[in-house]
Amino acid sequence: MKKIIKWLWECIDILITTILAIMVVLVFTNVVLRYGFSSGIRSSVELSRLGLVWIVLLGAAVVLRRGEHLAVSEFSERFFPSAVPILNRLIWLVILVASSMLFIGALNQTVANWNNISPLTGLPSALFALAGVISGLLIGLISLVRIFNPNWLLDKDTEE
Repeated sequence: MKKIIKWLWECIDILITTILAIMVVLVFTNVVLRYGFSSGIRSSVELSRLGLVWIVLLGAAVVLRRGEHLAVSEFSERFFPSAVPILNRLIWLVILVASSMLFIGALNQTVANWNNISPLTGLPSALFALAGVISGLLIGLISLVRIFNPNWLLDKDTEE
């Protein structure tokens, strides 16, 4: 099970890296074409924006899983050290509720906008909201697991 989970997260890392590389090539090519040849790739701005949305939302799930999100825990660890495990579980519960709202809202937007096709790219505009569906699902699963086992999905647990 741990190998499958590790493989899935590695696939997400590769996907993020690939999207970033495509964005760099698109933007660079478009800049060269615009300033060098007075032309450009019309769909590059929309594709770059779509890539940025996917990178941000998938990246949020990746860093949450790795425990690399910014956290200010000095106050609770210093003044309430015995309450830290309870507070952490409460935080994961809040994250679960927020990610559930993200998932439901993004799912509604994905369904509502699936037939709206962009004239520039020919892609459904729902692909923007689909990133929120995937991210909300991943963050929700991470928080659900961490409520019961705070360290289970960290990188150190999936290494062999």
